[in-house]
Amino acid sequence: MAVDGPVVQVRGEAYREVPPELARFAVTATARDRDREATLTRLAERAAAIRVLLDGAGPVVARRETGDLRVRPETRRSGERVVAWHGSVTTTVTVTDFTALGELMLRLADQDQVEVAGPWWELLPGSPAHREARHAAINDALLRAREYAEALGAQVTSLIELADAGPADRPMFARAAYDGGAGGGAPELELDPQPQTVQAAVQARFTISDPVLS
Repeated sequence: MAVDGPVVQVRGEAYREVPPELARFAVTATARDRDREATLTRLAERAAAIRVLLDGAGPVVARRETGDLRVRPETRRSGERVVAWHGSVTTTVTVTDFTALGELMLRLADQDQVEVAGPWWELLPGSPAHREARHAAINDALLRAREYAEALGAQVTSLIELADAGPADRPMFARAAYDGGAGGGAPELELDPQPQTVQAAVQARFTISDPVLS
C-alpha cells in the first residue's frame, strides 16, 4: 500500500505485575509392600483418603485432576526376582480461594505416605490483565509516535499498521513460609502469593504531517 508523506515506526510496550488468580498444587500418595495386591490396596486407600479431604474442602477446590498412576516392581540387582512393589498416584488441585489454601495443603500433607508439592501461582487464561496490558502497549506506541512527531514540529495523522510483537507471559512461582505455631498448637502455613508478570508489545507505523526542519 502506497503511503503519502513521512512515516514514523515505533514499538509500544507494557509491563504489569498483578495478583495471581489461581493456584495449583500436586498431591501424591505412595505405597510399598512385598505383595503386589497389598501395595495396590494401600495405594487405593490412601488415594481415597485424599479424595475425602478434597470433597470436604467444598468450594475451595475449583478443580482436581488425577493422573500419573504408577505401579512398578522392585527387583534385585541381579536377575528379575521381585522383592517389592511400588505404587503412586498424583492428583493436581486447582484453587481460586487462597484463604484456606495453606490449611488444606497441611491437612493433605499430614496423611500417611502423602507428598504435597506447590503451590504454583497463575492467571486465568482469559484474565483481563492480558487485555489491559495490550491496551497499555498500544497507548505507549501512540505516545512515542506523538513525541517523535512533536520533536519534528509535526503531528500524527493516521495509523498505517499495528502488529502484536509481545513476548509470552512468564509464570511466577510461589514463596511459602512455614510456621510451626507456638505451644504445640496446630501448625500454620503462611503463603505469599507472588505477583504474576504480564507483558505486551506492539509494532506500529503512523503517518505524520510534514516536519518543520528549519
